[in-house]
Amino acid sequence: MAVGTIVWLGSEVMFFAGLFAIYFTLRSMSGDLFATEAEKLNVLFATINTTILLLSSFTCQAGANAAEHHQVFRTGRALQFSKWGMVEWFYLTYAMGAIFIMLQVYEYVVLVQEGIAIQANSYASAFYLTTGFHGLHVTAGLFAFLFVIGRAYAVKRFGHKEATSAHVISYYWHFVDVVWIGLYLVIYWLK
Repeated sequence: MAVGTIVWLGSEVMFFAGLFAIYFTLRSMSGDLFATEAEKLNVLFATINTTILLLSSFTCQAGANAAEHHQVFRTGRALQFSKWGMVEWFYLTYAMGAIFIMLQVYEYVVLVQEGIAIQANSYASAFYLTTGFHGLHVTAGLFAFLFVIGRAYAVKRFGHKEATSAHVISYYWHFVDVVWIGLYLVIYWLK
């Protein structure tokens, strides 16, 4: 299952490479439009949102590590993070991913109010296409976390198969984070 996931993630790399190509092609053909429109982006807001997503990669990995050691649920008090199991770490990762999506939607609403709707120009189309597809991938990851968490509650004995599922979702989540770093740097910082 892990090998299949890695192969599938390879195809996702090609998908996002295509989106980056679209972005750069439109940017090269649009003159100063991209620079002018990018001025309307709130870089500090995006940096905070990016930090939330990046930190979720650490919580995700902590959950995958706990699953590898067959520590499904916490063995200590709620705030004893060293005693947390996979489920607690994945709940926290889910919450951070959901916050990222909510803040991204908020950013979209603000940009639309400022006149940058998807049909406004090539910059807006490129921005919403790249960040929107990334957002859909984050949302798919959130559903995958719910599936793995639900499975942990449903099985009588947490075994190798369930631990592998936890690792597979961590591969996917790290991939989504790496893609976002690229998007963040290109969209918010590249002038």
